[in-house]
Amino acid sequence: MSSNGMVYVIDDDSALRDSLSFLLASSGLSVRLFDSAEAFLAAPPPLAEGCILTDIRMQGLDGIELLCRLRETGHGIPVIVMTGHGDVPLAVKAMKLGATDFVEKPFDGDALVKVLIAALVPESSVSEKDAISEELLSRLASLSQRESQVLKGLVNGQTNKEIAREFDLSPRTVEVYRAKLMTKMQAGSISELVRFAIKAGAFPS
Repeated sequence: MSSNGMVYVIDDDSALRDSLSFLLASSGLSVRLFDSAEAFLAAPPPLAEGCILTDIRMQGLDGIELLCRLRETGHGIPVIVMTGHGDVPLAVKAMKLGATDFVEKPFDGDALVKVLIAALVPESSVSEKDAISEELLSRLASLSQRESQVLKGLVNGQTNKEIAREFDLSPRTVEVYRAKLMTKMQAGSISELVRFAIKAGAFPS
C-alpha cells in the first residue's frame, strides 16, 4: 500500500525507531527518523505533506512540548503521539493541543499503519466531518448519567478503583459500566473510547 507524504518518526529509542522504520517501509510508507524533538526542530523538513509520529515521553523536549512548538509556529501537520500504558491523561492533553490521534504501546502494527494512512490522506469534507461529529454526539447522548461519569473518569486517566471510590461503587460495577460504554460508543479499545470522547468535544479543556 502506498500513500503520498512522509511519516516523520521522532523517538529517542533507537530500537523502536528501527522497528518502526521497517514496519512503515514494509507498508509502503516513506519514513524519516529523528532521535529527538530538538533534532527535528533544528532542521525541520518541508511539512506541506506528511505527518509526525512522536513518542510522548522523551529526554529533552517531549511530545507535548513539540506540539506546543508546532502550534506556536503555525504548523498544521497531523501529529500522532505514542503513549505508554497509563498515559491516557497525557494523550488527552496532546489531543487538546491539536494532536490528530494517539496510539498506546505496545501497539498493533496494522492498526498503527491505518492511523498513519488516515492522517496522510486529504482531509474529509466539512459535511463528512459534521456527519462524524453528529454520530459521535448521538452516541454520547445515549449514555446514562453514570456511564458519562465513568467515561469522564477514564478520560481523566483514572483507574477502575479510583472511579469506584469517587462514586461509591464496586470496581466490578465500574467494569460493567465500561463494557456498556464500549458498546454504546462503538469503541474497540479504551484509547479509541477516549479519542471518540475528545473528538466529540465531550470534555473540552
